[in-house]
Amino acid sequence: MGHPAPLVAPQSGLAAALKALLGKDLLAHDFAADEDSITVDRDAIAAVMIALRDNLDYQQMMEIAGVDYPDRPERFEVVYHLLSVTKNHRLRVRVSTDEATPVPTIVPVWPNAGWLEREVFDMYGVLFAGNPDLRRILTDYGFQGHPQRKDFPLTGYTELRYSEEDKRVVYEPVRLAQDFRNFDFMSPWEGADYVLPGDEKAGGTGEAPGKGAPTPMTAKEVKAADDKAKAPPPPTPKTTETPAQTGAGAKTNLKAAKTSRDGASAKAATKPAKTPATTKAEKAPAKPRAPRKPKAAKTDGGDA
Repeated sequence: MGHPAPLVAPQSGLAAALKALLGKDLLAHDFAADEDSITVDRDAIAAVMIALRDNLDYQQMMEIAGVDYPDRPERFEVVYHLLSVTKNHRLRVRVSTDEATPVPTIVPVWPNAGWLEREVFDMYGVLFAGNPDLRRILTDYGFQGHPQRKDFPLTGYTELRYSEEDKRVVYEPVRLAQDFRNFDFMSPWEGADYVLPGDEKAGGTGEAPGKGAPTPMTAKEVKAADDKAKAPPPPTPKTTETPAQTGAGAKTNLKAAKTSRDGASAKAATKPAKTPATTKAEKAPAKPRAPRKPKAAKTDGGDA
């Protein structure tokens, strides 16, 4: 398998049909990864699109993309993606241009090309002659440059924002929230000589100062503070293996019977009073119960 995309059956005879239909406007035809791509004359792009739509049944224009090749004399490629709904086939059409030469618009052929051409203009700076509203569409007001060009700088020195005072977009120097030039790479747990953000809240809650405390501390002082803050381990639970360890026995009972300091003495536990029914049941001898005799079956008065 040449590529992970779903396999689309190639159109037999498409190369010959394209050559016969487009003639000298067809500059190149490439077939790679089961996809057809053609390069056509830039000035004839509108006529080529009409011919492909009306004669080869490419009814829909799905996308317009830009490509930047800075080393080429015509550094930009405008790539059109066409779809034939009836044939279930896609065709890629390419034209080349530079920064100053415009590409004829195809808005009269497919109206949805208006916004797509604006995207290519905004990202690459490609001009489209005849586009009814060729303005930036993705970047902000007053944006300078084209972000998808290979020579567009990755970092800038100015930023723009909308000013409520001036009622317009203004350019200002970039101000970073954190100045990396003065960044201190000293690890806080080694003892910083300044108050770290958030450390001013430590203290007053009972916890010992830890690493990164608001006061300058050495490594030994930090370790000592951490050891002091640690709670002692819980005691080992008491187990009783013999009756002697529980305190039970005759000696314990004698001590419990003695009068306490407040004059109270221990009394033996009395048994609960028995009810008459319980007393009668205990006195009655236990007799085995005789098994019941089966009852005789009732019969009618007639003879058997």
